[in-house]
Amino acid sequence: MDVEAYLARIGLGFVGKPDLETLRLLTEQHLIHVPFENLDIHHHRWIRLHCGEILNKIVRERRGGFCYELNSAFGALLRKMGYRVSMVSGRVRSAAGGFGPEYDHMALIVHLEEPWLVDVGFGNSTRQPLPLNGCRYNDISGGYRVKKVPQTEGVYALEKKDKWRWIPEYRFSTVPRRLKDFTVMCEHQQTSPTSVFRQKLIVTRATPQGRISLSNRHLTISGRGNHTKTPIRDIHERNRLIREHFGIDPDTIQPTRNHPLFASE
Repeated sequence: MDVEAYLARIGLGFVGKPDLETLRLLTEQHLIHVPFENLDIHHHRWIRLHCGEILNKIVRERRGGFCYELNSAFGALLRKMGYRVSMVSGRVRSAAGGFGPEYDHMALIVHLEEPWLVDVGFGNSTRQPLPLNGCRYNDISGGYRVKKVPQTEGVYALEKKDKWRWIPEYRFSTVPRRLKDFTVMCEHQQTSPTSVFRQKLIVTRATPQGRISLSNRHLTISGRGNHTKTPIRDIHERNRLIREHFGIDPDTIQPTRNHPLFASE
């Protein structure tokens, strides 16, 4: 891996030793510079969980990705910089209040003096590493904590503070996983009609003041107490906005020949 190129991709040059302060800097810079996006799914470009391909996409092609891509790439960078990192499996909370299947989400545990949850692949969520001790941490996107789920062995929940209560965003086990363990769910997210990633196009990234998000029909910009939601007229305007705000040209995304989705139809 070209560490210097990856650091340049997230707007950094030299960084300090592999400690918590550097980890916080790397995490926030990644969230600001590398968008969470599912453009490949909507352009029929197959996403394969191969570390080299993912790094090339994010660093050389200056793209983003979804959780399996973003967190596996960031984990590889952290390891190269001297951190001890585990990939972990998350189960995302549904609107009905239940939790998805195992490997529904990928996050990272970085082992310093104590373990810290790190996640650069969950859209509008915490911008900083969180300890697994239940302490509240605040950033520009809200208040967060990681708490052990009662009557479980090594299962925790990332929670966000609502006005009156704590709402789980996802649960995760601290059992270390391998990249290939996520393959089946990664394929499911790309092919299943029930997958939110097939149903809705999303490109989003943090900004120093807030967040920029683009969906099928709207561009939303928030920050410093302001919130604007602008309708998108057509695909040409949408592609222009993606180029302007995220530095990605959708017209260059080529579909994969013999895409598994069409091979099964």
